[in-house]
Parts: sequence; C-alpha cells; structure tokens
Amino acid sequence: MTNPEKIFLPTERVVILGAGGFVASATERRLQTLGVDILRISRSDLDLTDEDAGIRLARSLKPTDTLLFIAGKVPVKNEYMLLDNIKIGKSVCEALKLVKVAHVIYISSDAVYANSNKPLTEYSCAHPESLHGVMHLAREVMLASVYDGPLCFLRPTLIYGKGDPHNGYGPNRFIRLAARGENIELFGAGEEQRDHVWINDVAEITSLVILSRTAGKLNIATGEVFSFREIAKKVVSLSKTNSKVSENIRTAPMPHNGYRAFDNAATSRLFPTFKYQSLYRILERIYSEG
Repeated sequence: MTNPEKIFLPTERVVILGAGGFVASATERRLQTLGVDILRISRSDLDLTDEDAGIRLARSLKPTDTLLFIAGKVPVKNEYMLLDNIKIGKSVCEALKLVKVAHVIYISSDAVYANSNKPLTEYSCAHPESLHGVMHLAREVMLASVYDGPLCFLRPTLIYGKGDPHNGYGPNRFIRLAARGENIELFGAGEEQRDHVWINDVAEITSLVILSRTAGKLNIATGEVFSFREIAKKVVSLSKTNSKVSENIRTAPMPHNGYRAFDNAATSRLFPTFKYQSLYRILERIYSEG
C-alpha cells in the first residue's frame, strides 16, 4: 500500500464493527450528522472470537457496504489478548472472503512504528516494539492478504477526550485527577514528548475517509508534541483546584525513547480544509464549558 488516495464514490451504508467503543461512538455520531446509513455490530451482537463468527458476519454484509473495523480487546497486555485479537481479525477476513464489500477501513495504531528520533510519516518503518503494535500490524497484513478493494489503515496516536474508557496516562487521567482535587503523579519527570489527538478529530478524519473512499495508510496526529509535565501543569492551572504535580522515580524505560512526533503532511494533502485542534485549545474549551 502506498500514500493514501481518494476516489470519491458514494457510500451507501457503513457497517461498524466494535460499535459502542470510544472511537466507534464518536465516529457514529459524526456520520449521523452527515445522514449516513449505519449498521452497528457490537460484541453483544456478535462475538468475533467465536469459530463461526466470520460466516455470521458475512450474512450481515452487502457488496455496497463500507466496513469500519474497530473491534478489539485493547490495549493488548499479554499473549492471551494478542491471540483473541488475531481471532477477531481472522473472523473479519473470513467474512471478506465471502462478501467483497466496497471499502474497508481498519483503525490501527501508531504503535506499529519503530522508535524514531524524527517525525513519523506513513512511510516510516513498521516494526512494533509492543504486543499491542504487533497485534495491529498483524491484522493489517491479514486484511491486505484477503481484500483487494479500497483498503485504508488509519493509525491514530494517543487519543484523548470525553468518554475515554481507558483512563490512560495523559490528558484523560490528569483531568479526572484534578477534578477530584487529587495530585497528578508523573512517570519520572514527565519529560516524554508525545502527540495527543482529540477524539472528535479522529472521528472527523475517519468520516472523511469513509465519504471519500480513501485507500492507503494515514496517520492521525496533530504534528505537535507536548511533555506530560507540560500537560499536567496546564490541567492543574485550568482546573483551579488544589491538585499538585509530582515527580517519581522512573522504574521502566521511557516508551519510544521519550519522543514520538509526526509529520501529518499526508492529511493536509488529502483534506486541505481540515485542521487539527491544538491540545491546549481543547483543554481550555473543556474547562470553559464546565
């Protein structure tokens, strides 16, 4: 797969695998405002780890569908979760062999990339250093091996925003701690430089990809990096609580050697009117809206 390209064909229906999740729900809300027909398939509707899940999924698909594949057990923390996610990918691949849909979009992760001291692009080396990254890259390869239509891999970086279920280290956790007046404890000095993308921007990019039937690989990242210490201090300042930011002795190596930046020129080329929202601007908006 090469640089992403748009072909502008009509989208009749979007089938969302993993409906009800953080990214899926935000994307569904955005698609609803655009009047797109949606079929939601959640884990309660179909357990994609079941042996016959591929056949059952195929019965719900039509050749004119766009399939948005977000289903998974994440983040992957051990080999058992890895195998469950591969089973999910296997079921989707089996369904696609039975029904060739019009467009497939897979929500992957920037975890597929190797560490780099330069901003990452869609051409950067995919060499994951975590089980989570291994899972996503494996499912990308699986999909590409069975589906020869328009296939898009979206690779978002760290996602923040209202409704996050993971309470991940960063803006989501910091906001919750400050709301309770609790201190924010950093890993080490919180010096890692990371990109953080707003959930609504993830939903918007995904919707644009669906409507334009984009194929290829596309990172979802703002192009800005902030240290966790900077973010924590900004949250405390905006929250106006008694929370404090404290450092801790680091007990493990810094992820990605403390630096994970992106060059998002591909997004600007594909969707020139789209602009990512800055982290600080969204934090200020969160607190101004209450």
